[in-house]
Amino acid sequence: MITTLTAAQARRIALAAQGFGRPRPASVGTRQLNSAIDRLGLLQLDSVNVFERSHYLPLFARLGAYDRGQLDALTFARKGRYIEYWAHEAAIIPVESWPLFRWKMAALRARYSSIAGGWVESNPTMLDWLRAELAEKGPLAASQIEHDAGARKGPWWGWSEVKTGLEYLFMFGEVVTAGRTRFERTYALADAVLPSHILDAEVPKDEAIRRLMSVSAAAHGIGTLSDLADYFRLKQEPAKAAVRDLVDSGELIPVTVAGWNRPAWLHRDARMPRRIETTALLSPFDPVVWQRGRAERMFGFHYRIEIYTPPAKRVFGYYTLPLLVDDRLVGRVDLKSDRQNRVLRVQAAWTEAGAPPETAARLAPVLRETAAWQGLDGIEVMGRGDLAGAIAAELGVPVAEPGA
Repeated sequence: MITTLTAAQARRIALAAQGFGRPRPASVGTRQLNSAIDRLGLLQLDSVNVFERSHYLPLFARLGAYDRGQLDALTFARKGRYIEYWAHEAAIIPVESWPLFRWKMAALRARYSSIAGGWVESNPTMLDWLRAELAEKGPLAASQIEHDAGARKGPWWGWSEVKTGLEYLFMFGEVVTAGRTRFERTYALADAVLPSHILDAEVPKDEAIRRLMSVSAAAHGIGTLSDLADYFRLKQEPAKAAVRDLVDSGELIPVTVAGWNRPAWLHRDARMPRRIETTALLSPFDPVVWQRGRAERMFGFHYRIEIYTPPAKRVFGYYTLPLLVDDRLVGRVDLKSDRQNRVLRVQAAWTEAGAPPETAARLAPVLRETAAWQGLDGIEVMGRGDLAGAIAAELGVPVAEPGA
């Protein structure tokens, strides 16, 4: 039985568990998309689309180009295989996972309903009205409710109050998503969307957390307690109890990883490839890097997204994507899809210490594939960053002047 692993072995196990290092399919359809989502357990949502919305990117990194409309049809279907909830952050999850969060929904209801003078306590009429609107009219976007409510009830029933109320009901599990249109959530009462076996499922909290930790462990391949708990934002103590149960059942194996300086657990089904061969740009919200401490421990990669940093204080760029080459994070690239001019703009590109000399050569085909996937006609490379010149040379394009 394996009890001690090198840091490189741990990296390869983790990346293999996340779906890297596998041969890419000749074509990507619903079977491949479903398989990849099931392996990950969730897709984190984020509204920033300066390059591309984040939930599209993990599948592109692992599978290559695919039809985003096909993913929309799978994940945003009114009564489909997936639904949304606050799993890691806002995320797409399998419908079958929804009952595993009932304890969280109940806890959030108790927490926010007990705040004296808080929004929930102060707005029972609004919440009742929203329930009645959804019961009468079926799935609605907040903007649709806003218009109707504003016309009938006056300014107090404005959009911000409607949206706030819907989000509380969503948090409490009374309301679920019934798809999205132009990325705007459509809301519906849970019993109008979810099948009865999901609505009726009552999973005790301890069992739900154990099952969530099982999903997390399989998606990680290997991890510490904080790694495994963070996947679904679980608290340490119940996560620790779940780890004990998973060890007792043989699903998790205690191991030591060189340089980690903390206990770790290996999933019994984890693959340990001799090498990982891949080149991919990762979303800032990809599970490989979303826990920044794990990324630093596993890859020596210090990562902070700079969206909310004032421009003058940004180090690497507005929306930098970590560059994965084989089993190492070797750089970061700030991308923008200039849809008006039909150009993929490399706004900055940087290497990490020890990046291989072929980094630009490995990245260039990925950028070409990315531009084609985005429906863009060309690539423009700005001169910012120590990798920019080499990328431009590999692509056979000039380095663009700032402001061009």
